[in-house]
Amino acid sequence: MANSTCLQPMKATSNRSFQGDSPLEFALPLLILQICLVVVLTQTLAFLLRPLHQPSVIAEIIGGILLGPSALGRNKAFLNAIFPKQSLKVLDTLANIGFLFFLFLVGLKIDLNSLRRTGKRALSIAVAGISLPFLLGIGTYVVLRNTIADDIRGPAFLVFMGVALSITAFPLLTTDIGRMAMSAAAVNDVASWILLALAIAHSGSRSPLVSLWVLVTVAAFVAIAAFVIRPVLARMARRSLEGEPVKEVYICATLTTVLAAGFVTDTIGIHALFGAFVVGNVMPKEGPFAGVLIEKVEDLISGLFLPLYFVSSGLKTNVATISNGKSWALLVLVIFNACLGKIGGTILASLVVKIPFREALTLSFLMNTKGLVELIVLNIGKDRKILNDETFAIMVMMALFTTFITTPIVMGIYKPARKADPYKHQKIVRDDTDSELRILACFHGNRNIPILINLIEPSPGTRRRGITIYAMHLMEPSELPSAIFMVHKACRNGLPFWKKKRKKAQSATRSSSHSKPTSSSATSLSVQ
Repeated sequence: MANSTCLQPMKATSNRSFQGDSPLEFALPLLILQICLVVVLTQTLAFLLRPLHQPSVIAEIIGGILLGPSALGRNKAFLNAIFPKQSLKVLDTLANIGFLFFLFLVGLKIDLNSLRRTGKRALSIAVAGISLPFLLGIGTYVVLRNTIADDIRGPAFLVFMGVALSITAFPLLTTDIGRMAMSAAAVNDVASWILLALAIAHSGSRSPLVSLWVLVTVAAFVAIAAFVIRPVLARMARRSLEGEPVKEVYICATLTTVLAAGFVTDTIGIHALFGAFVVGNVMPKEGPFAGVLIEKVEDLISGLFLPLYFVSSGLKTNVATISNGKSWALLVLVIFNACLGKIGGTILASLVVKIPFREALTLSFLMNTKGLVELIVLNIGKDRKILNDETFAIMVMMALFTTFITTPIVMGIYKPARKADPYKHQKIVRDDTDSELRILACFHGNRNIPILINLIEPSPGTRRRGITIYAMHLMEPSELPSAIFMVHKACRNGLPFWKKKRKKAQSATRSSSHSKPTSSSATSLSVQ
């Protein structure tokens, strides 16, 4: 006790620097500086990694590691000035609040109805994609337990290792194979969250009876969310009509419900993130209400709060603990088992359900993507003393590697796009001059409408039937931070990020089948 130091809590605001106060000794200005530093660093890394088509999660993971004890944090002067121990509780609390709402958004974007309709193919792939990695995770647990983690409790560590190797981020590809990957990943993650809840329940108690009560209470909470909270949210969603602004009280009530659910699950002994995830899942997806919630919350969370969580995680990650040959061999083993389980299991299941090998290989790498949810699992394990420093660093590096390799490999082996047929004459050739001329006018926003009108006005149509204009409002799907967006615009195989210039799209009179997914209601206007 004599050697222990008691850290004094930081005051919120300073009394002006002209009076001799350093802003770095007060919580609010220090937090502002930390946020600015984190955002600038992660955005810079994202810009540098853009030619490699890497998602923002890669830049955020690397940024967190660089600010931690693995790189800049090795300088004690920098670490004590910018990230002193007194400030970490404030930083961790704010980061977890942001991640709470991020998990709400993840749950909000999972359509449980679509999971019920999941085909046998996607379900088989999901089962194989979680079963084989979980078994290999058990084998990895045995090796780690006998080498660098002999002081860790057994059952909880076993389940955490299985879940860590089984988890899958939400990859999105605008093709059939991408939609199958989304369905399989959704089933995979729901199952992984259930296993994670079991691991957390077991890790927080020394008595099996306490773990049983925790699971029973969690089941009761899920039932209340499904049969009490969901009808209330559905009623608010029904009262939010298309084309009318959503009432502010509905937004506030929903966000407060997310926080309350997090409080309940944290009190139960699971994690606050689990409550937010459940509320997002039971939230009705029909109507404009869910879309408005995403628009109001997502940009702030993904742009500001998520990087803070990565810094909080990076400050716990010390890559220097992987210092000897045994540690590096264990890292290679973990990466090999993670890739073998996901890739091997997915390929086998895909071939069984008659998916071509190239598409099966692509799907396997998509399912091998880790991401933010993986870090959630690892950080929960670190906070619960289930993972020690060296094991935590190995697992973080595994998540970084498997996510980093996904995009270039998938873009190299899978190119479903076909080059549009060139047209010798830039004009419309019509066989039946008596039929009406139909034009599909697609626009992203109001500023595109005058251009479309100028394009439509010279189109005479026919004397008898005129022209018919179909207006379609294209809305690009919002980017889920845990997703990897694969753009299949290349016309032949190869790594497209080697190309620095793109060919201009040629004019065509038929609609392209490679457009992004849209959500809109089309209207038609007949002009004689």
